[in-house]
Formats: sequence, C-alpha cells, structure tokens
Amino acid sequence: MKKKRDEVSHEKFSKEKISWKETYALNRRALGLWCRECPMLFVSSGLHSMIAALIPYLTLYFSARLLDELAGTRMPERLTKWVILLLSFDAAAYFVKALAFRWKEALRATLHYRGEEILSQKMLDMDFAAADDVATHNLLSQILQRERWSGWGIDRIYRHFESLMEELFRMLGAAALTVSLFRLPVRQEAGWLTLLNNPLCILLLLLVMLVITVLSPYLATKGEMCVLDHDETMKFGNRIYFFCVAMFQDEKRALDMRMYRQDVFGVNRMKETLDPGTGVLHTMERDARGRMGGLFALSIAVSRSFTWVVYLFVCLKAWGGAFGVGSVTQYIGAIMAFSKGLSGMLKALGEMKVNSDTLKKIFAFLDIPNEMYQGSLTVEKRSDRKYEIEFRNVSFRYPNTESYVLKNISMKFKVGERLAVVGQNGSGKTTFIKLLCRLYDPTEGEILLNGIDIRKYNYLEYLKVFSVVFQDFQLLSMSLGENVAAGSGRESWKASSVNGQESRKALAGNGQEGTGRYDRERAVQCLQKAGLSAWLAAQPKGLDTILYKDLEEEGVQISGGEAQKIAIARSLYHDAPFIILDEPTAALDPVAEYEIYTRFNEIVGDRTAIYISHRLSSCRFCDEILVFHEGHIVQQGGHEALLADGDGKYSALWNAQAQYYVEG
Repeated sequence: MKKKRDEVSHEKFSKEKISWKETYALNRRALGLWCRECPMLFVSSGLHSMIAALIPYLTLYFSARLLDELAGTRMPERLTKWVILLLSFDAAAYFVKALAFRWKEALRATLHYRGEEILSQKMLDMDFAAADDVATHNLLSQILQRERWSGWGIDRIYRHFESLMEELFRMLGAAALTVSLFRLPVRQEAGWLTLLNNPLCILLLLLVMLVITVLSPYLATKGEMCVLDHDETMKFGNRIYFFCVAMFQDEKRALDMRMYRQDVFGVNRMKETLDPGTGVLHTMERDARGRMGGLFALSIAVSRSFTWVVYLFVCLKAWGGAFGVGSVTQYIGAIMAFSKGLSGMLKALGEMKVNSDTLKKIFAFLDIPNEMYQGSLTVEKRSDRKYEIEFRNVSFRYPNTESYVLKNISMKFKVGERLAVVGQNGSGKTTFIKLLCRLYDPTEGEILLNGIDIRKYNYLEYLKVFSVVFQDFQLLSMSLGENVAAGSGRESWKASSVNGQESRKALAGNGQEGTGRYDRERAVQCLQKAGLSAWLAAQPKGLDTILYKDLEEEGVQISGGEAQKIAIARSLYHDAPFIILDEPTAALDPVAEYEIYTRFNEIVGDRTAIYISHRLSSCRFCDEILVFHEGHIVQQGGHEALLADGDGKYSALWNAQAQYYVEG
C-alpha cells in the first residue's frame, strides 16, 4: 500500500535527526558567517538585548524601595529620592534603548537580502557544471521553500542570537535581585513557616521550579518538531501556491490565460492543494488538533503552573516576616523573569536544533566544490585576432549520465571564418558550444587554443575570447546603454593595439574607465550595426532609455526582435575575437532577418563567427558548415557542396524546409 505523504515525510525527517554536537557546530558556523557579513548588527543587537532585559529590574528595584518606604516610615525626603532616581534611571535607560533599537533595526532591515545575496553569490561563483546540475537547483529550491513556508533558514540565526542574549541578561538581572530571597530567614516566632528556612526545602523548591522551567520549552520544542514533520507536504503546497500566483502575474502568460482560461486551472489547483480538509494542509490541521496542538497547550499550562509555586513560596516567607511587602513585588517579579529567561533560552536552543536541519542543507549548498581547474596561463591578446580553435577527439557526457552527447569530435576553426552549426534537436549543437566556451570540460579528448589545451589558460581570461548571444539570452531592466555595455569593466581585446590604446586613453580622459561607465559612442555604433538605428532615434532618452517596467514606470516594453538585436549589439560591444550566435534571427521577421544576413560581414567584421541555426537559409552566408547528428559531425563543408550530396543529412534538412516555400 502506498504510504501517506506525511508518513513518508516523518520517516525522512527521523533518518536525518541531528545531534546536539552537530547542532552546535552548524549554528556556530552560521553565526560566524553572519559576524563576517554584518558584525555591527550583533554588537547593536547585544547592546539592545542587555538594555531591554535590565530595564524592568530598574523599575522593579526602585518600585520595591518606594513600597517599603510607604509601608514603613514614609519620610518625604526618602520618598522624593526614590521617585527622582526611578524617573531618572528609567528615562535614561529608555533613551539608550531607543538609540540601540534604531541602530539595530537599521542593520537588521538588510538581513534577509544579505542572506539572499549569500546564496546568489554562491550560484555565480560555482562551476557552471554544478550550477547547471538539477540536484543543485533542487537543493536550493528546498532551502528557499522552507524559508518561505516556515521561516527556517540562515536568517533565523540572528533571531536566536537576539533571544539568547536577551534571556541571558534577563536571568543575570533576575539572579541579582533574587539572591536575598533565599538568604533572608523566616522569623522564629512564625511557627511551622520556619520550615522554609531549611536548606532541603529551598533545594526542593529550586528543583521543582527548574523542572517546570525546563519542561515547558521542552514540550514547545517537541511541538516545533511536529511542525517540521510536515515539511515536505508544506513545501509542496507552498511551491504550488507561489507558482500559481506567479502565473497569474506573468504578463507573458496573459494571452493564453485569457484564451484558454488557464486561470481556472490555477485557482482549482490552489484550492485542491491548500484545502484544509483534503489538501496538503489537512495533515497539519489534524496534527494541530491532536499531538502537536496538545504539546503546545501543555507547554503553556506547565509554564503557568510556575507562577503558582513562586507566589506561594514568596508570600509564605513574607507572612513569616522574612521581608516587607515591597520586597514581595521584587522577588516575585525577579523569579518570574528568571524563569522566563531560562525558559526562553531553552526554547531558543530547541529552535536552533530544529533549524539545524535547514542549516545543514544550506551549508551543503554553500560547500558544493569547484572542481574545474582554473588554469594559470595568460591568454595572448592579439590585435590581429590570430586565434585558432581545434577540437581533437573530443567526447562528452553530462555528469551522472552514461550516454555520450558528443563522440569523437575533431575539427578546426580558421581565423576569420564564418562557421554554421546545424542539426536536429538533441544532435549536440548546444553542448558543442558549451565545451567551446569551457562551461564544461570534455570527458575525453582536448580543445586547443593556438595549440595549447584551453584548461591551461586562466579561466576568466579564456571566457573573454568569446561574445555569445544565447538563444535564451536575458536583458536587464536597466538602461539601453547599460544592457549593451554590460560587464564593460573588462579590458577590450583591442587594448594592446594602437587604436585600442587610443580608445582607452580617450575613455579615461572622459572619466569613464574603471568607473562602471561605458563608451556611449561605441554603444550607439553597435546598436546601429545590429539594425536598431531607427528605433534608437525614436527614443527620447536614447541610450538612457530604461528597458521594461520592472524597476521604472517609464521603462519601455520591447518586442522579441528588438531584444534580439540589442543582444547582438551587446556581443559586438565586447569586441571578442570569437562571436557565437545561437539562433540569432529566431525572433526577427523575414525582412529584418534578410537585413542582418546581407550586412553580415559588416556586422561581424574580422571576428571568427559561429552560428547555431535551424534556418538553413542562414548557412548560405557561411564559409563552413558542420552538420551534427546524434553527437557526431556527419558532414562538413560549404553550402553548395553539402547540398550537392543528395544522400547527406544536410540535403535532407534543406529539402525538408524548402518544401514549405515551394509552390505546389
């Protein structure tokens, strides 16, 4: 019989129980990470926690002195002194507390975003092979989903630190005000109440209070563990919810949403998933009425029973003449505060243990190793662009798979050549480009740049050899110029040439080099080469035109064709010796496509250009064509020669497309 989702989830969690030793190590590491990221947050939080915890004791102490004076001699001078001291210390303490609070909150406001930045930066820093791995994305998804539905995660460390500090100072303050309670004896004439002076009675009382104080947070922690038992089902429900909400808000889905009433599907899926009676919530709802709810309720009941014990003991000692009525207020308040502090500290420790399972996942993500060798050789920067790439018996299979995507690929790129890469879906074209750009390393064989294995070159320098327009390219909701010049801080590949040096000097003279600014004239030229002259002229703000409306209300929505031309302009701006275009005209109309191809040589210049395309008409403009099929290069040559081979794969692909353009 198929196991219920909540039972499977519980079994999974039980197998991953974490010891207190591991809990300590995980939380210590997380705290160290935050202290490096934002050290002053913990200084300000510690200061605020100390002041917040100790302020009540100032009021409690001075109030007790006032009550003692009112119940005693009632001397005006002493009453005035206690009132002035109470008001003065109270005002000063709250003033400092307010300053510490504002300091702390100003830093805390960025905490969540810093946590997001840590995860995002790891994605950017890891090897592309790891970033492209489904397991990596699943792990990151688990981390984010758990944070969204229950708040567990690295951000929680700060809350635990704040709680522990506040409860610790509360306990210290309470202990200072409580010591005399056990030191002051009941008068001998109090009869049977003198039993309260017996050390065994005091020890028994402390034991009872300790058991109650520890038991309450223990039960609360067990309740939290019950909540975590539903982690898998709640993450699933949370994922459905956010997917549907995002689907309703995505403008790209608006047409299909209207035409096919996909909103009905989304709403129904949300109702089915989140319905308290039948969806993912029903197991938690059932547990809330049963074991989980019972544990939380029992925790509160046990906590309240502590109040009865404290009141009974303090009032009996006061009745026995150990101290005055003012001290009753002091001792009851102090003991209750001490118990609350200890209980809060234990509760925080329990939450830290529960949160450790999430921390373990976070550190598993952050500890994903970078295994790709980064290389050390400097890539020669040649003004004549004399670069040659050779694939020598290259085979490749993706990690954790057995089948080869590419097998025994051997070929060379000639300098300045226009190369087309064609083939059916799944033939290995995109993988070929990934290997060329060293996003992956070959499983077998080697790729050479000017006769040297590309793995020996400095990785970041080697990437600069290429400008790529990927099929699923992305533009940013920033200005047009910033999109074209994205990453323009890197050195131009013509920097070593005479013209390049003059260009860099001119740029430095304008205060643009190294400041994140860009060469506006060059950006305009690239946009014009990409076929956007008229569109650019029509924009009132020119290069300062904001794309899309995500961040600016004045942003402009651009068509797919316009976006593709901007992406082409971006690849031209970076002026790398190799330019790779993956379906460069897929979003363009036939007229715009023809314009791009007729000006192809002008656009590409003296670069070596590599095209991946399903439109074989583009191949007519290329010097060499590689035909991929099932991971092999099955044909290589010029358009006319390949077309003349009537039995070849290229001819079959060409004729399959040509039939739609031939009149019947």
